[in-house]
Amino acid sequence: MSLIGLAMNALLAMLLLAALMMGWRLNRRLKALRDSHDGFAAAVTDLNAAAARAEQGLADLRAATDEAVDLLADRIDKGRSLAIKLERLVEHANVPQRAAPAPAATPDDPVAERRLGALLAAAREMRPERTMPPLRAATPDRATASERSVLERQIARARRLAEDDLFDDEPLTLDDVRGARR
Repeated sequence: MSLIGLAMNALLAMLLLAALMMGWRLNRRLKALRDSHDGFAAAVTDLNAAAARAEQGLADLRAATDEAVDLLADRIDKGRSLAIKLERLVEHANVPQRAAPAPAATPDDPVAERRLGALLAAAREMRPERTMPPLRAATPDRATASERSVLERQIARARRLAEDDLFDDEPLTLDDVRGARR
């Protein structure tokens, strides 16, 4: 073999080694690309599942909103009908004429205390769910701070009961008017 033949074989061997190295590097990069492709496919699958859950959540939210709107509309309609009934009841109610006011009682007057006690007892018998403790003062101006706070709590409780009664499903009649003065 000649020197030119040996040089050509050596050059060919180097080119083959370079091609082998390039093929090995290319194989590593292709393997990394396949792995990232598998990861991307898994990410797309997870994204599809998340989108399906979001769509289901939106459908549930839409259904809950529609149900709330229907419930609110029913309550508004019922409130309006109850307001109309209440207006009719007020128009047709027999309101008795008030008697002349009794003379002002003094706090030490035992007759006035007995009369006030009898009135409060009668009121408790007529409306047992809204009882009030007897107040010592004959007028609100003379009530103590604790009596005023008791009275304010009773007023707040009566308002809550009236609001709760507004949406009861019981029919409202003239015989069953709560809180009306007779």
